[in-house]
Amino acid sequence: MNDTNTRTAIAGQLGGAMDMLENAIRACPDALWGDTTRNPQFWYLAYHVMFFNDLYLSSGEKGFVPPKPYTLSEFDPSGLMPDRVYAKDEMLSYLDHGRRKLKALLAEFTEERAGERLEFGSIQGTRLEVLLYTMRHVQHHAAQLNLLLRQVTQSAPRYVIRAK
Repeated sequence: MNDTNTRTAIAGQLGGAMDMLENAIRACPDALWGDTTRNPQFWYLAYHVMFFNDLYLSSGEKGFVPPKPYTLSEFDPSGLMPDRVYAKDEMLSYLDHGRRKLKALLAEFTEERAGERLEFGSIQGTRLEVLLYTMRHVQHHAAQLNLLLRQVTQSAPRYVIRAK
């Protein structure tokens, strides 16, 4: 495995998925963002993916704490929602937190680190596999958000080939 090629590919593709998420958040009209009558709620899907992006870029569930003002509500088995609608700027800030975390992780990414075993409940595997899973998770929800945008506004941001 070539560490430089692997780092570049992960940064480009997971970063591209994060860019798609950012584009969807920025494109969301305020009326849709805060519409708590919709299921799924746009803001909550953005929060959900940001929370798990943060978690999966960590070393495991043990000791994981999201930055303030976010809580561990996503771990609640009853489906507890956050106590308020998080604003777009809060979500964009959380996304930037994830980008910084990815950059720091990739700065130290080696074949040995890629092979480290990680466990996040039912998500288990090597660090490399968890990164690929994370990319799929972010892209899945970015696509959901784009579908919601298209249904409501008849428009959605374009596909991102790789991170800017």
